[in-house]
Amino acid sequence: MYFRRHKLPASIVGLVLGLLCAVEAAKVNKHKPWIETTYHGIVTENDDKVLLDPPLIALDKDTPLRYADSFEVTVTKEGEVCGFKIHGQNVPFEAVVLDKSTGEGVIRAKDKLDCELQKEHTFTIQAYDCGEGPDGANTKKSHKATVHIQVNDVNEYSPVFKEKSYKATVIEGKSYDSILKVEAVDADCSFQFSQICSYEIVTPDVPFTVDKDGYIKNTEKLNYSKERMYKLAVTAYDCGMNRASEDVLVKISIKPTCKPGWQGWNKRIEYEPGTGSLALFPSMHLETCEEPITSIQASIELETNHIGKGCDRDTYSEKSLHRLCGASAGTVELLPAPSSTANWTAGLPTDNGHDSDLVFEFNGTQAIKIPDGVLKSSLSEPFTISLWMRHGPGAQDKETILCNSDKSGMNRHHYSVYVHNCRLVFLLRQDPAESDNYKPAEYHWKLDQVCFKEWHHYVLNVDFPAVTLYVDGVIFEPFLVTEDYPLHTAKLETQLTVGACWQDNSGHDTDNETVSETLTGGSGHMTQFFRGNLAGLMIRSGKLESKEVIDCLYTCKEGLDVQLPEEVATAVKVQFNPNQSSLTLEGDDMESFDKVMQHISYLNSRQFPTPGIRHLRVTTTVKCFNEEACISVPDAEGYVMVLQPEEPKISLSGIDHFARGAPEFESTEGVTLFPELRIVSTITREVEAEAEGEDDPTVQESVVSEEIMHNLDTCEVTVVGDELNGEHEEMDVDLAQVQQHGLEMSSSTMGVIITGVNTMANYEQVLHLVRYRNWHTEALFDRKFKLVCSELNGRYISNDFKVEVNVIHTANPVEHANVMMEPQFINPMQHASVDLSGHNLVNAHQASVVPSAATIVIVVCVSFLVFMIVLGVFRIRAAHQHTMRDQENGKENEMDWDDSALTITVNPMETYEDQHSSEEEEEEEEESEDGEEEDDITSAESESSEDEEGGEPEDQQGASRQQQLEWDDSTLTY
Repeated sequence: MYFRRHKLPASIVGLVLGLLCAVEAAKVNKHKPWIETTYHGIVTENDDKVLLDPPLIALDKDTPLRYADSFEVTVTKEGEVCGFKIHGQNVPFEAVVLDKSTGEGVIRAKDKLDCELQKEHTFTIQAYDCGEGPDGANTKKSHKATVHIQVNDVNEYSPVFKEKSYKATVIEGKSYDSILKVEAVDADCSFQFSQICSYEIVTPDVPFTVDKDGYIKNTEKLNYSKERMYKLAVTAYDCGMNRASEDVLVKISIKPTCKPGWQGWNKRIEYEPGTGSLALFPSMHLETCEEPITSIQASIELETNHIGKGCDRDTYSEKSLHRLCGASAGTVELLPAPSSTANWTAGLPTDNGHDSDLVFEFNGTQAIKIPDGVLKSSLSEPFTISLWMRHGPGAQDKETILCNSDKSGMNRHHYSVYVHNCRLVFLLRQDPAESDNYKPAEYHWKLDQVCFKEWHHYVLNVDFPAVTLYVDGVIFEPFLVTEDYPLHTAKLETQLTVGACWQDNSGHDTDNETVSETLTGGSGHMTQFFRGNLAGLMIRSGKLESKEVIDCLYTCKEGLDVQLPEEVATAVKVQFNPNQSSLTLEGDDMESFDKVMQHISYLNSRQFPTPGIRHLRVTTTVKCFNEEACISVPDAEGYVMVLQPEEPKISLSGIDHFARGAPEFESTEGVTLFPELRIVSTITREVEAEAEGEDDPTVQESVVSEEIMHNLDTCEVTVVGDELNGEHEEMDVDLAQVQQHGLEMSSSTMGVIITGVNTMANYEQVLHLVRYRNWHTEALFDRKFKLVCSELNGRYISNDFKVEVNVIHTANPVEHANVMMEPQFINPMQHASVDLSGHNLVNAHQASVVPSAATIVIVVCVSFLVFMIVLGVFRIRAAHQHTMRDQENGKENEMDWDDSALTITVNPMETYEDQHSSEEEEEEEEESEDGEEEDDITSAESESSEDEEGGEPEDQQGASRQQQLEWDDSTLTY
């Protein structure tokens, strides 16, 4: 039927039928299916259809022919393609036959594919036919063909930046080709969708741009003063124009134009006294502008030349400093502070601008003579001369610092110290000896320090013929030593002078050339005047000064210090100068060098340092790999401001008025002047009161007084009024006790001076021992004394503590009357050593002498006195009864006296005159009573003297005495 339907030619039909007949006759599956050897396919991810090239078709020669049987075609099973088989592990594809007879098939994905996991798949495939017979026996398979399938990408991912944010720093004024690079990635697998095609700065109006590779650069020169940091938002696009899921933040900091130098430190550094060590550069670092450094050297200098004598030192007297440094006794101070016992420096101008650091100025016309007895005329070898000197470039003339020359006659210089053309010269002429050979006489040192106009410390240790000079603790050898004959024998007195040399005008030849400048009057004058400043001129005879004492005298109380961390202790070399006012650092590691600089500190160990500015300078030198382009580090300058210390207030207190019997003054021990002396020092602090609110306007600062402990260096006891008369009075202290407490004492007609750096407690104990003695007290009724203590050579001075001592005399003016009176009326007065603070003692001189011509008058007066005593007793009794009535009525008495231990002496004459005097004679009686009050020692007069101390006038006290006091005569016998 098939052939009939399609009207095939008869010949073809016959041929096909013949073949079909032959096949039918054979019924044998002879051939394998055939497919291509290689296939290439494409599949899009998230899809299952695979496009193959070439198409998947299997051919089989056993494919049966179609023949016509009554125009009906019967297709046999042999030759059909039943399927395809894929070989490989975990192949996500399958092959499906679409038409068995034609062998057409397709490959498709089992599940959705992910290009990001696997872009390509390769496997093999076979086709197999349906075999023979109804059971499909003798099945044939084709050869294995290779299939390559590529998974096409879908743009499903957005770009993502590698970093969360980006930072960069640029220097102002520069144009950069690239400041930094931002970079984003895309997770898509294809080149098209995984590549970033562009970047974009989202933030508007910024002077930056970004290229397609992510490099950011500035479009104009940046200005640090205009903007110190820019914040940019940047996004990215892939080649599928998919934008980044999140923009990235870019921070670009602007640095000022790089200038090499030290950074990160304050030019003003405040130092509070008593706080110990203070770090000067805690955050300091060296900016090298990225220049490679091979080595670095820095010098830190603390300028203290304007403070005191070159730096902050204790301003005690030079003698006290010697004792503090361990020098033994025997040192004589030639330039002491003016006092009652040492007044020869009173006329010299001083520099008072250094907190009591006593400095004497010599202007070329002034000099002083040292009084005889201060120092022996001839020094006992060995001996030491020490001084502080500031001297500038001088003239060609000699300038004498110290000179010992003949007072008159020969004008010989026995020893002297002078400067000449920046040289220091020491002259020492030997005394006459058995041999007249030449001996060393002048020692010359050429020193720059002499002409620098800066303070330096000089010490001459003389152990003839050796003379050693120390300048600031360093030994200098003389460059020239000249010899001369010893001095000729001559019994002449010598004159010791400071600031010039004494020369007699008698016209005799001299052993030394001198220049006359200013006449001082008399027969002599001064020559070779000194121009400069001197301080602390000392001579110590009989012993040399040790190196330890010299170093102690020169050592500053302020300076630089550094505590090296362990990790950098060996990386940086540190060197100090002797007084620690400068240090030098050397190293090659910048990080270690910065750490050492950060540990440099300032230290002032004084309890009360000198306030003011100390300039700082840091000088730096660096070496680079490229010497031509090496940087230059400018000097760093600043200053340390030492704040004003809280000044102590030294207070002296104790008994300031008392009386003692005359025998005590005349005893060998005398009277103790300060038995209960108390020395206290306080400072005043301002403390803010605590309040709940910080901005509370009612909060006020309160002042708190706080007691502190510190040393004293001087206490001076002087008499007020006439000087001490050595013939009958003296002031003294047990010298052994003074020395036991480490102090020294000197006395004069003005009083006693106790010196030495020691505690306030030790000074108290020594002052308790100060005694006054007078062995002729008949004309002495009171003596006044003043005590003043000070610290730091008068920088802090106490109050003037004045003490008045009264003498109680034992004279009895009514001796004859007592003989005639009954014993029970008059009891002898017992003179005890009681404090009568503020009362005036009587003048007993008139009553102690009775003229012999008045004997008859006295007898008459005594008789009249007996009569007046009776009247006085009645008057006292009446007054007592009046007082008792006032007490019963509740009247207030001003004072109640316990007179149980008192013995009252009543003058009836005074009572009688008070009762019978007329009004016209009142003024004369008052004057008479004033005179009588001076002659009688009674309890009433003691009360009167107390009232006078309270400030009432004497006349008012006399008028109100009887109104204020009423006497209780209940214990009297009459």
